[in-house]
Amino acid sequence: MNSRERMLAVINHQVPDRIPTDIWAVPEVRQKLQDHFGQGADVAAALHIDGIPGVGPRYVGPALPEVGQDQTIDIWHTRRRRIRYSTGEYWEMFANPMAEARTIDDLEKCHWVRADWFDYSQMRPAAERLRQTHAVQCGYMAPFTYHIYLRGLETALMDPLVEPELTRHLLGRLCDFFYEHHRRMFQACEGLIDAAQVTDDYGMQTGPLMSLRVFREFYRPHLQRFIDLAHEFGIKVFHHDDGAIRQFIPDLVEMGIDILNPIQWRCPGMEIEGLKRDFGKRLCFHGGMDNQRTLPFGREQDVRAEVRRLIDVLASDRTGYVLAPCHNIQANTPVENILAMYDEVYHYGRF
Repeated sequence: MNSRERMLAVINHQVPDRIPTDIWAVPEVRQKLQDHFGQGADVAAALHIDGIPGVGPRYVGPALPEVGQDQTIDIWHTRRRRIRYSTGEYWEMFANPMAEARTIDDLEKCHWVRADWFDYSQMRPAAERLRQTHAVQCGYMAPFTYHIYLRGLETALMDPLVEPELTRHLLGRLCDFFYEHHRRMFQACEGLIDAAQVTDDYGMQTGPLMSLRVFREFYRPHLQRFIDLAHEFGIKVFHHDDGAIRQFIPDLVEMGIDILNPIQWRCPGMEIEGLKRDFGKRLCFHGGMDNQRTLPFGREQDVRAEVRRLIDVLASDRTGYVLAPCHNIQANTPVENILAMYDEVYHYGRF
């Protein structure tokens, strides 16, 4: 099997020749891996990483405002600054463009992105090239995540409780854009896209960030609309959701997600045995490799043992699992542990 065949097999609950793999990593890790194998080397090929590369349109909308040094501004006018930590750099939000809105009229005066601001014409040839060897991903629909980008984390968490009508209006406008934007992408690449992200982050390390009532009232209807859109085009739904989200999974499965990431099994309720038992017939699991303790601080034998355990449990029926880190591999992770992870799955994960 090539990477495309292998990835699609497990997503469709068919038995592959071996467990497919993916990688999420910060830039510092990608550079360390490149340095290890040498400039010009194909790191993914060297580590036997299958991956799910993506395609997207080109932004052709209004020019973005100028920002200061070590700052960025995105198409929504959310601003970030470079923060240097002892282990690497992150671009942290510091200005949310709709944070000061108090009324629906205030929201209407804000900067709203339009689907007309994108050129979709080059997506199809790009997808045709990728799908010769790989499963192809397209899109990112994340209402709560962008609610945070536009309003800030604390305000976004409070909005449904103290400003319900403003919240409904904001999410309605935001998600109308997401729907039309992705509809155009899916039409441009019809028949070529394998997976799309309908995603968010509802969990933290110890439990959910919001109640099921808030999720069901404010966010679930929009997620359902996006899931239905993807399925209308024959596209599998990839759902990324950090942390302890066990109580949300039955809703997500009922809504029709196909792939669940990142499987942070150290969080309460996320034990892999229970997830495979309860949802393994419906979901393909993606991730699972702990990057909070095992990858950065474990020994090589700890890494290899965890790889084997993940395969034994999440692929106990020889399908339905893509091994990957359970989020971006961080810069303090030894290269040797990353090499051990991919070496072990390549050899142990064969059927």
